[in-house]
Amino acid sequence: MRFVHGQIAWMVATVLVLAVLGSLAYELFFVISLLGLLIVTELTAPISITPAWRRRLRWLILLGLLGFAYVVVRRILEIIPSGVL
Repeated sequence: MRFVHGQIAWMVATVLVLAVLGSLAYELFFVISLLGLLIVTELTAPISITPAWRRRLRWLILLGLLGFAYVVVRRILEIIPSGVL
């Protein structure tokens, strides 16, 4: 439950900070939430044994990293002027 509470707190704080800064966008929220997922995963990792649900968490992280790669490629394609590729 510490993991779930930590992730929810991170995501709520992300929404609040982005809203205060006037930068609330889906892509930015996704990237910062993924960063939070990675941080909370490491901070709540058990030392001696790994529960089964934490092994399945790797798939969620993999999907998040694929989504991050998609966001990065899309942003790069927006920056590159047309005709270069």
